[in-house]
Amino acid sequence: MTKKRILAAGLAALLALSLAACGGGSGEAPEEEAPAGIAVQIEEIGADTIYTENTVSGQLVAEDEATIMVATSAKCTAVYAEAGDEVQAGDVLCTLDLGSTLASQNAASISYRSSVQSYNDQSAVFEKQIALLEKSVRDLKELYEIGAASQVEIDQAELQLQTAVAQRNSTLSQLEAGMQNALSSVEQLNTVLENVDARGNVIAPSSGTLVTMNATEGGFTSTTMPVAVIDGVEQMKAVVQVSEALVPKLSAGDTADVSVSAANQTFEAVIRSVERAANMQTRLYTVTLTLPSDADGLLAGMFADVTFHTDVSEDTIVVPTEAVLTRGETQYVFVVENGAAKYVEVLTGLTGNGVTEVLSGLSAGQQLVTVGQAYLSDGDPVRIVSGESAPAGGAESPETDEDAAPQDETGREE
Repeated sequence: MTKKRILAAGLAALLALSLAACGGGSGEAPEEEAPAGIAVQIEEIGADTIYTENTVSGQLVAEDEATIMVATSAKCTAVYAEAGDEVQAGDVLCTLDLGSTLASQNAASISYRSSVQSYNDQSAVFEKQIALLEKSVRDLKELYEIGAASQVEIDQAELQLQTAVAQRNSTLSQLEAGMQNALSSVEQLNTVLENVDARGNVIAPSSGTLVTMNATEGGFTSTTMPVAVIDGVEQMKAVVQVSEALVPKLSAGDTADVSVSAANQTFEAVIRSVERAANMQTRLYTVTLTLPSDADGLLAGMFADVTFHTDVSEDTIVVPTEAVLTRGETQYVFVVENGAAKYVEVLTGLTGNGVTEVLSGLSAGQQLVTVGQAYLSDGDPVRIVSGESAPAGGAESPETDEDAAPQDETGREE
């Protein structure tokens, strides 16, 4: 029994020595030291071209679009085509009951021809009469020279000539006024019946796609709405309205980007014309652009966003706009030099699509902080990370609460 107790005591002592040897440390695993510096992303500064962008909305218009108007209300008796059809010049689109209007046009044409004939006839009569009176005056003056006629006879002949001239002028003036009235009636009716033949058929003036057909059988045409619109598909143009601030910067031959969302297309267009007189109602200026002839899927009336590139600056320092910070009237950025952030005040110029021109303060080849700059102060040590491992917001803040959860290099909570 005594031997067993001695053996147990020895084992206990051996176990105690073993535990003492294992517990010689603090009992906690050593922490891995985190990398020093604030996480940032950078890009190398370089020279580029920048321009100011101005985007306005407009519409597409067919180059040879034909709008057929009938300036009188008339009943449609037949329709031969519908929107979407391809038509040829000379095709009959519909027939209108224009009997009374056609009769009026015929009567007006007859009246005009008659008034022209009357004017010409009366003018010829007066010319003969005046020619005879002028000869009579000349003859009397010659007779007076040899004493065969008196001055009274000459005066009477000249008075007759003056009366005839005055009568001619008055009569021809009246006939001319009547002739002009008749012509006005004819022109007005010709406008009403433009693209309409003598039987009331509405004729297609050009070939293309019938994009609008407002005539319906049994219905009446409107004086304010076109009967039909034909879109010549060979060429399209974009028409936009621009402000007085933009129009001086645009010239024929300049290029612009045109985006047509309905056709899911974006392409480069050329400015054809810039009107220098503003619309009286809108006070805007019309700009017309020629679209590429190979652009497919475009229809007249589609909306288009036109982006003009103005105020171009070439071979200049261009940086991402978000890299430039502002404090009061001071603009500044941070660059990385020798592993530390350097505060640099800059003077900016043009601002384009997400980029800004820097006129002074930076040079090509420097490392510009593009993410994390809002957390930096001059001289702070930085840690350059890739886009995938950068923390949300660009960088970890140097001013963190002591109770905040510890983070790893990517900014995720452990």
